[in-house]
Amino acid sequence: MSARLLSGREASGATLIELASVVEALPFCPGLVFVRVGDDPASASYVRSKSRLAARVGIRSEIVELVACTSQEELLGIVGSLNADPDVDGILIQLPLPDHLDSARILEAVEPTKDVDGFHPINVGKLWSGEPGLVPATPLGLVRILDHFQIPVEGRHAVIVGRSNLVGKPAAALFLRRHATVTLTHSLTRDLPSLTRQADILVVAVGRAGMITSKWVKPDAVVLDVGQSRVGGCLYGDVSPSVAGVVAALTPTPGGTGPMTVAMVIHNTIEAARARRIGGE
Repeated sequence: MSARLLSGREASGATLIELASVVEALPFCPGLVFVRVGDDPASASYVRSKSRLAARVGIRSEIVELVACTSQEELLGIVGSLNADPDVDGILIQLPLPDHLDSARILEAVEPTKDVDGFHPINVGKLWSGEPGLVPATPLGLVRILDHFQIPVEGRHAVIVGRSNLVGKPAAALFLRRHATVTLTHSLTRDLPSLTRQADILVVAVGRAGMITSKWVKPDAVVLDVGQSRVGGCLYGDVSPSVAGVVAALTPTPGGTGPMTVAMVIHNTIEAARARRIGGE
């Protein structure tokens, strides 16, 4: 028996249709600015795809492209100008930045109410304390995928493999908000397979191709595969294809969690615009 595939493309498409309706009803056009430093082709492609989706739902977007030798002071100045611009509702700093730039300092310079990536320490604190705020897009997309496919979270045991600030930690906070029991694991966790086999919902975000095998999961589990690795020119997830023959449902790679991450950036931009301009009402 093969697992049910949780298509991120399907969930993203439905979400974007809903978001377009929200934007159409607004008395203003939300504005989103992408800031990209350097000439990394993958980053350039990713930003272009986000910009196209923003336009698709009616959001005005702009891409600020800077040369790789841009200084810390120059970049901070640009961020400051965007913070002060009333027509800009969302600011996204495309990562990774060149090595000579302090990414943490740049991200902290973004006005928290415009931080559509949800990385600012103020937004991180709000997430863990249960207050309204902007949430990192990838973990938010995981929950939205489950909602789209009507998979319950409350009362389930969610095991998260990977404790990064971008995925693992905020995912743990989101699942706690949804009343799941959460186990957060990492590279030093002892006997990791014994924990993953307990998961009703298994989130994997470590970037190691095929790390999770069919022996690491239980038959009725739902698996959300966030990791992506290129091996021999092909894209693989953290979850081995063999898992599809055991679990109840899982996200594919590609076409799983990735499309929802982009959709949630658009969602966050709309939320930021509503909160800034009309108090979220």
